[in-house]
Amino acid sequence: MTHAVVLGATGQIGRVAVAALARDGWAVTAVSRGGDRDARWPGDVRVVRADREDDGALSEAVGEGCDVLVDMVAYGERHARQLVSLAGRVGSAVVISSVSVYEDDKGRTFDTQGEPGGFPEYPVPITEAQRTIRPGDASYSTGKAALERELLAAGDRLPATLVRAGAIHGPYCRTPRELYFVKRNLDGRRRRVLAYGGASRFHPASVRNIAELIRLAAPRPGTRVLNAVDPDAPTVAEIASAIDAVMGVETEDVLMDGPPVDGVGETPWTTPAPVVCDMSAAEDQLGYRPVARYADTLPETVAFLEERLAGRDWREAYPKMATAYGDLFDYAAEDAWFERR
Repeated sequence: MTHAVVLGATGQIGRVAVAALARDGWAVTAVSRGGDRDARWPGDVRVVRADREDDGALSEAVGEGCDVLVDMVAYGERHARQLVSLAGRVGSAVVISSVSVYEDDKGRTFDTQGEPGGFPEYPVPITEAQRTIRPGDASYSTGKAALERELLAAGDRLPATLVRAGAIHGPYCRTPRELYFVKRNLDGRRRRVLAYGGASRFHPASVRNIAELIRLAAPRPGTRVLNAVDPDAPTVAEIASAIDAVMGVETEDVLMDGPPVDGVGETPWTTPAPVVCDMSAAEDQLGYRPVARYADTLPETVAFLEERLAGRDWREAYPKMATAYGDLFDYAAEDAWFERR
């Protein structure tokens, strides 16, 4: 039996990854700030309470060592160096990164999307060979790029698989994009406006598929970067329709040819150009095969969202979502737009 330490074990990906590794025969130490246990974990999963920002607590959680350290929350140079400092006690690492590190051929990134003409136009699909944003500490994307740079440079001391995840979905997400359509349906909104003809594509990534990639990478140490997305990349209109089907409602799509107007037509999935990733590298290097398709995971996601929203303001239920996206449900502006048509 081999030993895996999972940091961020009770987060969205961590819960599923711990279970996947335990089922695969690993002795798992699940590390989180709360020290909680997921009901789906086997009883022999060891639970440790520790904050990864505390170097001493992290070192103690690793103990005498482990074969692989799986890190769900690493970010920036400091966390990368913290991981490398454990080389000698840690055989290898699997670390979650993001597709937001990618930069298009004109230097546009997710960080420039708010500028006129600033949304990146990536090749379809994006491979791991696509250039990446300059590392730094100015944004989430630059921080993830800095994390990657440091770990890749230290590959001779600590082999690390960097997992570039797409639009992560599943229970326990703090910024669930599906919330937009679920809440609208719960509020009885039977018309929705979708910009760009409803054709926006932002490649989703199920926690189940990410966990499967982690499971395959864990016993195969190496210094590599791998995309992590679902086998399908549905359009925003297809996502909305799939959520309707799960909730048993019918909604009319009103399609805008161009961009949102004063926020009307905007959704958390809306992009002026597609963001679609290639999974060939994971398939070739690890024998990866997806274990879930987007539509098949929606019943669990929708049920989780409905339960969390019950009797609560959505901003209270999902404060990070409100911070990231602002007023997602400005129905008055939408109704006024319909009146002007």
